[in-house]
Amino acid sequence: MSQPTERRKQREWTERNDRILQVAEQQLLLDGYHGLSMDRIATELEYSKGTIYNHFPCKEEIVIALALETMERRVGLFQRAAAFQACARHRLCAVGVAVELFFTLHPTHFKFEQVLRLDSIWEKTSEKRRTHLRTCEGRCIEIVAGVIRDGLSRNELTLPQDTTPEDLVFGLWAMTLGAFSLIAANESLADLGIGHPQNIMNRHIAIVLDSYGWKPLSHEADEDEVRDQVRAKVFGDEYQKLGLLPPTT
Repeated sequence: MSQPTERRKQREWTERNDRILQVAEQQLLLDGYHGLSMDRIATELEYSKGTIYNHFPCKEEIVIALALETMERRVGLFQRAAAFQACARHRLCAVGVAVELFFTLHPTHFKFEQVLRLDSIWEKTSEKRRTHLRTCEGRCIEIVAGVIRDGLSRNELTLPQDTTPEDLVFGLWAMTLGAFSLIAANESLADLGIGHPQNIMNRHIAIVLDSYGWKPLSHEADEDEVRDQVRAKVFGDEYQKLGLLPPTT
């Protein structure tokens, strides 16, 4: 097979794969996991069922593929945030902005991830994609742990003897994942007396970081101003496209 033919076939494969995922994502959003159907995907795209199964052997593989697409983008956002030129605590604030931006760009991801974590679904996914997903998660943990280690090396914070940077990452991860999962799943938080949940989450994170003595403490620097700087300097293009920043002149 000639190289041009191989390239064409690969391009066609990729295009079909993308279309399958796009249709599957809409089915998941509209009808949930139980409404996702290989037959429905084939009908909507006017593909044979065999074509769909050539790309994905089961619908669980589609769910994990959707999660992986966005998780890879999250790694890139974390890398850019961690490169923000500032003290370690403010670099961690930048990572927090990356999480905020990720949620804004991909509000459905947390729903996919919750579905994926069910044992009955997770066990049907391929080891290759499970490994890839764990790798993406591991890279995010390494990035945040690296920021914490930078703070330790600068004597900006002290961890208890039995606490590792990864322990602190886990606590922060639990807070942010829990908060954004609740935001994604519940449209009536305001009715429960919870206004501006992201701001509330940021305040609780600041309390945790202050408890470790991580300088500058929250009352010593305006972390909201730091976040505004990150939105403008690190993620300016994304926030402008979202209409959340004025255009640059």
